Amino acid sequence: MQRGALLDAARTLLSEGGTEALTFPALAERTGLARSSVYEYFRSRGAVVEELCAVDFPVWAAEVEAAMERVGTSEAKVEAYVRQQLALVGDRRHRAVVAISAGELDAGAREKIRAAHGGLIAMIVEALADLGHEQPRLAAMLLQGVVDAAVRRIELGAAEDPTQITEAAVAMVLGGVRG
Repeated sequence: MQRGALLDAARTLLSEGGTEALTFPALAERTGLARSSVYEYFRSRGAVVEELCAVDFPVWAAEVEAAMERVGTSEAKVEAYVRQQLALVGDRRHRAVVAISAGELDAGAREKIRAAHGGLIAMIVEALADLGHEQPRLAAMLLQGVVDAAVRRIELGAAEDPTQITEAAVAMVLGGVRG
């Protein structure tokens, strides 16, 4: 129960103030625990980050996968893949993952994020292969680069409306997968 409260507090801190806000004193204050109690659950900030990735990223990936499963064609799967990721940008779990990704992390936390992203990219490889891409894994990584750029643009509070950014990203990706 306390572990869940600590993770929830960590999500809030990360989404509100980025990695600098994620401190053990702040976690203790948000949860009403003594600072020393926080150390009973997590040995470091990196351990909090690793657990957030282990808990939140699979949920986020499942939402992307479910969106892809609701459509029929490979092209529609590509579109759903992009749209769902960009729709999740406002979600607290996603903001926390973005804040984590932008921060200084230890090797273990970076590896967990890298592995989670690899799983996300693997979801779209088959659709790209079905669309005739000779190197569907490479195409998937490049496609994810467009998504990541759109995420950063939305997160920055760019001049464009998030809907405009989403539509531009979808158009760019679909234009690219059609060749």
